Amino acid sequence: MANGNDGNGLREVLVTFKSCLDDKQEVLMDPYLTGWKGLVRFLNTMGAIFSFISKDAVAKIQIMEDFRSSEAKENYVTLQSMVDFELANGLVDLKKPGDHPASGCRTILRLHRALHWLQLFLEGLQTGNADSKTSVLCTDSYNASLANYHPWIIRKAATVAFYALPTRDAFLENMKVGTGEEAVEMLGEALPSISNVYEVTQALYTQHNLLDLP
Repeated sequence: MANGNDGNGLREVLVTFKSCLDDKQEVLMDPYLTGWKGLVRFLNTMGAIFSFISKDAVAKIQIMEDFRSSEAKENYVTLQSMVDFELANGLVDLKKPGDHPASGCRTILRLHRALHWLQLFLEGLQTGNADSKTSVLCTDSYNASLANYHPWIIRKAATVAFYALPTRDAFLENMKVGTGEEAVEMLGEALPSISNVYEVTQALYTQHNLLDLP
């Protein structure tokens, strides 16, 4: 079994998301942020192509870690407690950003959208075949998720950058979890955990009408 220093440790990253949900099906903030840090490391091994996503994720992770070390940290133990706390105290920027400090709800929403893109992309890699073009898988996943929230100039730059992605086989080898077949097997085991975290978060934000925060 690879350890955290072996390759990019993607296996451990994905396993981290298994520990995100507690017995009440609430999303625990600390393992969620730990999982995201690992995803950033993975993205960075793929070169500058994903830097526009990883840099933004790093900034968002830092904001949430600041909340977790603040005087209000007990309110940020789970995503559910964060939403309840921020809504009850008028801390969610429902209109436009800039009116007051960054909220946890808005910050997590940005990570949530990026997680959806990564989930779709990794699922595409898992279910594809040797002829699958990584650039197409990545572009399709991006267009079905993050692209909806990016201005045209970023969408254009991202789509062009994706054309530089290596082949599916090379990408799977890049994951440093063994052969391509072993990488596909690992994705099959781990992706349901990311999917579960995504679905619980999506339901929470839908319930509170938070999916379209500016």
